[in-house]
This record gives sequence, structure tokens and C-alpha cells, in this order.
Amino acid sequence: MTTIRPFQADDIYTVIKIASETLTERYMPTLFTSFYEQFPEGFIVAEQNQALIGFTIGMPIIKDHARILMLSVKPSYQRQHIGSQLLSALLDVFNQHQLTHITLEVKTDNKKALHFYQQQQFHIVDTIQNFYQNGENAFILKRVFQPE
Repeated sequence: MTTIRPFQADDIYTVIKIASETLTERYMPTLFTSFYEQFPEGFIVAEQNQALIGFTIGMPIIKDHARILMLSVKPSYQRQHIGSQLLSALLDVFNQHQLTHITLEVKTDNKKALHFYQQQQFHIVDTIQNFYQNGENAFILKRVFQPE
């Protein structure tokens, strides 16, 4: 059974390891700490059998806008709805903070991620040239919903 819960300080090394194994960008460990310090509610992890298997990070940007910064699940746990559970938990946090305009970036050639987010009602609204460290382009995806 998968448990979705808030990030805790002792999760940091496992989160960094998952990020380095699943995301193409390389991030300084301090970045994760900084995100947590800025908006702790937006740092959520998934675990099974007391082992971390995924995480998501998001935060408010301005007014009613928020951004999903990262969402990652270990490859052996993908396609088991864990990403959907993490995203749902993060969207619930955004909803509680009345953040209704949600954006994120996805590599233009990442078909799997594009399909996942489009299933979650995100739509491509723009392209950013040379967005990633290796010069690859990104789509900006957006979802707008009404807070409860």
C-alpha cells in the first residue's frame, strides 16, 4: 500500500537519490532544502513498506498561481498511479491555498510525461527554447480549476 505524506527532513537524501536517478537535470542538494523552507506544504513524498518511492514539489508563485517544480517516481513503481496520487495531494494543497492556476514544464520530447499531465487536465500553453541545462526545449503546461 502506498502512503502519501508530507516530506520530513530525514527524507532528503532519498529524495535527492530518486531525483538523480529519474530526472535529467542535476540539482544542488540545497535546492531541495530551499524549496522545503519556502513552502513545506508543497513537498510531498510517496512511500511503500517504509521506503520512499517518489516525491513532488510545488509552490505558490504569485497571487493565485502555483508551479509544480518536480514530480518523480522510481521507475520500478511507475504506471501504478503513484504519480497521480502525488499530483492529487499537491493539487489539494494548492486548492487549500486558493491557488487555481497551476503551471509546470516538461521536455518537448518527453511523451510519457506529456501524456500523464494531459490525462490530468493540463494543456500545453507555450514553449520555452533552451530551457534545460542541456539546451532542450520545454513545453509549459497549465491547468486552471476553481477552488472548493
